[in-house]
This record gives sequence, C-alpha cells and structure tokens, in this order.
Amino acid sequence: MTALSAQIEVLSPSHRRAVEWLKSDCPVAYPEAVAAMEDRTAAIARHEAPECVWLLEHLPVYTAGTSADFAELLAPTRFPVFKTGRGGRFTYHGPGQRVAYVMLDLSARGRDVKAFVASLEDWLIAALAQLGVEGERHPGQIGIFVQGAKIASIGVRVRRWVSLHGVSLNVDPELEHFSGIVPCGLKDVPVTSLAAQGAETDMDAVDVVLRAAFGEIFGATTLSANDRTR
Repeated sequence: MTALSAQIEVLSPSHRRAVEWLKSDCPVAYPEAVAAMEDRTAAIARHEAPECVWLLEHLPVYTAGTSADFAELLAPTRFPVFKTGRGGRFTYHGPGQRVAYVMLDLSARGRDVKAFVASLEDWLIAALAQLGVEGERHPGQIGIFVQGAKIASIGVRVRRWVSLHGVSLNVDPELEHFSGIVPCGLKDVPVTSLAAQGAETDMDAVDVVLRAAFGEIFGATTLSANDRTR
C-alpha cells in the first residue's frame, strides 16, 4: 500500500471539485492509515490534491475517539487499542467491515459540520436501501441502525475545514469482536451486519453501491485514476 501522500498531484482549480475514489485491497495498519489521511487532508487544504474517499479494511483493532470512556474498554488486551482524533467513543474495526475515510473540503461545502455528518448518514441510508436494507437514524445518536441494532458508525474530525476519518459499515465482520468494548457507548444496543440481515456481502458489490450513493448524496463526480487500487 502506497501512502496517499505519494499519489498527490498539483491540480488546476477546475479539477478541485472532483472526488478521487481510492481502494486498498489489503488490510491497512491503523497508524499508517491515520498518517496517510493527515498528509492527504493537508494537501487538500493547500489545494494540491482533490477531495478523496478511501475504502479499506483494518486488521482487528479498537479505537478510542475524543469522547471515549476507558471504562468501556472491556477487553483491553484482546486487540491493539489506539487513541484517535475522531469524534465519538470506542469502536471496532476489522476484516469484513468496510471503512470509508472521507476527506472533503468543507470550506467549499458550507462549513457546516452537523450538515456534513447528516449527509454521511444520508449516504449510508441510501446505500443500504440499494442493498435491500432499511437503515434508520436514532434520535440523539450518530450512526445508522437496522431494527434497533447498529450497522454503521460515523466518527469525523475537521482540520482547516477538511474532514478526516469517516464511516464504517458492517458487511460481514466477526460481530463477537464488538464484545470487547461498549460500542459507541451504547450499552444496550446490539450490533448487526449486512450478513446478519441476509443482504449482499460481496465487498466489491457493496463498494459499487457506496460509490453510486455517494455521488447522489454529495453531488460529486467520483474519479479513479485508471481504476487502479491503492
């Protein structure tokens, strides 16, 4: 996996509204992903790279957002634990879960973080609908739920009005791995997945739906450089 910073090219202003669509076929170490995101978002802020959505998977890891309560880390030695700058509490990432890091220039999108998060929720709901799953919001909670169980999480950070981190959608992960934490601080809320809902679990097929729904919700053209993966 080549760091995103190595892919940056200086672009003319007419290309800055295009969103580059990237995918890593092999699991990416969490610290490497964060470093790559930081490099890329800095380049976006300098208008040296296009906005970007990066699809990937991680090896099993627990991450602690800025509101994390370490009393909610129930199995502290089970998987690596990383403190991270995204919003939210504890979450799990691992194989079978599609992570989408969304790096957008919010200075060109209204500088409204709440609206941005709502758009991420709209994106997930639209993608789930295309997969035959009815996603829903829960009042006072961030993320997407199916019949009372959480299927997707959202955690973002904004730096110089460019977003970092993004969303995670449970496609077919080992759901028991969530038992080592209180996911997102929701003690009595179960987690679910596309597999548990009897929906599509082929990651490539899910990616196609995510890309189509992203274009609809964010009104953006998604571009892949010769359809190559990273």
